[in-house]
Order: sequence, then structure tokens, then C-alpha cells
Amino acid sequence: MATLKEDMEHFTTLASIKMPRVMRVVFQMLLAAMVIAVAFLIYVPWVQTTSGRGVVTTLSPNERKQDINALVPGRIEEWYVRDGSSVKKGDPIVRIADIDPNLIQRLQAERGQIDLQLQAAKSALATAEIDVRRSRELFEAGLAARRDYELSQIKVADLQGKVAAAEADLNRADVNISRQSEQIVRAPRDGFIQSLNAGDAATFIKAGDVLATFVPDGAVRVIEVFIDGRDVALVRPGDPTRIQFEGWPAVQFSGWPSVAIGTFGGRVIAVDRSAQINGRFRVLIAEERFEGHGWPEERYVRFGAVVQAWVLLETVPVGYEIWRQLNNFPPELTAETSGSQVK
Repeated sequence: MATLKEDMEHFTTLASIKMPRVMRVVFQMLLAAMVIAVAFLIYVPWVQTTSGRGVVTTLSPNERKQDINALVPGRIEEWYVRDGSSVKKGDPIVRIADIDPNLIQRLQAERGQIDLQLQAAKSALATAEIDVRRSRELFEAGLAARRDYELSQIKVADLQGKVAAAEADLNRADVNISRQSEQIVRAPRDGFIQSLNAGDAATFIKAGDVLATFVPDGAVRVIEVFIDGRDVALVRPGDPTRIQFEGWPAVQFSGWPSVAIGTFGGRVIAVDRSAQINGRFRVLIAEERFEGHGWPEERYVRFGAVVQAWVLLETVPVGYEIWRQLNNFPPELTAETSGSQVK
């Protein structure tokens, strides 16, 4: 080392050259940046997430969009609503007229005839039962033959069958009258008519044809998203989520949910046991108030709106997360999760 210094004394020009100030500053900045970057990768936490896209829906089938069907065949006599109309439970939607305007009167006349037949059969049965009792008394007294007693019993059984058949015909006639009388289709609950799908009086409809599309009011919103099968084993009911709704301004940092702007809280309530056709798994997310704020009002986020959701998993260093992403590894598997999988 001393020899090197002695040699350098002979090179006076080289010894007089000094490193420029700018280079020293750049070197110091690069060194500080490298130290900060290494510290950032090691010590800064990152919340692992698994994301998926989906839509706003509801859990109860009674609260989903549904079709209103024709109860009887016929033609449209009168509409009581139009597209976008709000309705209450029981409000009339449409009145259907049968092609035969006198059908109800004929059905009622047919019912009256069946009722007369039933009364006649019941009267004949009562008389036959009296004959059976009389024949039994005469047979027991030895004044009548066994054959007469048996024939009277056969007649009672035959009349009982006729009474039963007449009662069945009467019930059938009542059902037909009741069905034909249900020609006014009413709203099943509070909601609004999204669209009318049938025509006017010139259009013939069959029982079961879709007349209108109805959307109920007051439905409880949930979100269904679809995530990759690689990450589904790590998602459990109760996991927190962050949600970005379509059309709602938001800035989302998936690894730092606390600094996200315009996203909303949620919590996983169910995870499908089997995959969809595309290999992804459906995850249902319910609303959860975050810092006192819930989801936007329904007029801003309607059913069927597209959403992006992030399920929050484990907290790891940023460096580990970058290494994991580069190697396409699944998120961190905790001891609790692995223990539940072993069981």
C-alpha cells in the first residue's frame, strides 16, 4: 500500500485530477436509491390479492328479474302498464280475453248440469242404501233370498262410484272456471315493469307465454365474481374484499387497500364447490360498510352492473410479491389455511 502511494507521487498530473462534483452527486443518489429500493423490497408490506370480474346480483330468486307469464290462452284485451311503470303488489298488469266471449257462461252452465247429476246420484244412493237395509232385514228374517240382498249391495257400490265420478267432474269444472276467471294478470310484488313482450288484441297468446319482464324493488344486492382456480383454495367465507363498480371513479392499489380511492368494502359469503365451464370459480360477496361508507345507491349501481373485486389475502414484503408474480406462484399459504386443507 505504501509502495502504491510512493508510485502515485511520481504521477503529479493524475493526482491533481479530482472526480467532478456532479458525478459524486449522481453516485451518492444511485447508492441511496439502491439502499432505499432494497429496504423497500424487504420491509414495506404488501397485501396479496386475488381478483375477478363479475356483476351485481341478488341471492334470493324472488328478488331477481323475472318473467310474467300468461295464465290462460286468449288475446290481450287491455294493458294497465307500460315500459318502466312502477307497480305495487296486486296491481293489474294486463287483462286477457278468451277467444270465445261466452266461455265462462258455458262453463258455469256445464257446472250446473254436473251439480244436478251429482244431486241425482246422491238421491239414488240414499234410496239404494235404504233398500240394502230392508233387504238385509228380510234376508235375516228368511223372507228374502240372498241374491236379492247381494244385488242391492252391488247397486249401492255402483251408485257410490257414480257419486264419486260426479264429484270429480264438479271439481274439474270448478278448476276450469277458476282458471278462466284468472284473466287479469297482477304484479307478484312491488317493483317496476322493465319491458312488455306481448302484442295487442290482434295477438293470440298461449298459457305460459311471457307477457312482461318484471324487476322487484328492495332487493338485497350481492356481487358474484369469478376467480382463477389457482387461487380459489385460499379464498374463504369471511375474507375482506375491495370492490370497484363500473362507471364509478376509482384509484385502486391492490397491495395497499387503505390508500385506495373510490373502492368499496365487501366480505366473501360463499365460494362455489365446483368450477364453471371456463375453469373459474364463482365467489359471492356481500356489502360491508368501510369507514362508515356502504355501497353506492341502487340508482348508481344497478343489478347487472359490471364490477371488479379484489379478495384480500396475506400481508407479505413487496420483494416477495414481485418474486412470486415473476414465477407465477400462488399467494402465500398460511398455516391456518394449510391445516384446514389437510383436515
